[in-house]
Amino acid sequence: QVQLVESGGGLVQAGGSLRLSCAASGRTFSSRAMGWFRQAPGNEREFVASIKWITGNTLYADSVKGRFTISRDSAKNTVYLQMNSLKPEDTAVYYCATDTSTGALTRMVGAYEYWGQGTQVTVSS
Repeated sequence: QVQLVESGGGLVQAGGSLRLSCAASGRTFSSRAMGWFRQAPGNEREFVASIKWITGNTLYADSVKGRFTISRDSAKNTVYLQMNSLKPEDTAVYYCATDTSTGALTRMVGAYEYWGQGTQVTVSS
């Protein structure tokens, strides 16, 4: 099992920035990649970004490309999501998740095995 704990959410004005953190514990050696997803009320959970632990390769949703940056600190088993130029439509609960497979980075929700409890991000206009 891998346990994931997100932090860093909050309320910010449009155009502002937030940095989310996701700390992993437990059987972290089984984790190959980490992903950030988000879910707004009434919407399905959607992919935001992902990163490979070893190579640092990244993948982004088109809606956040150029505004969000995913990074990892392997020594701390922690992944970050730096969110700049935030928009009201970025408002959602943000979740981190881990993919234990050895395949390529993926946007598919079902590919991620372990999930955190989520952190709320609210962007006011």
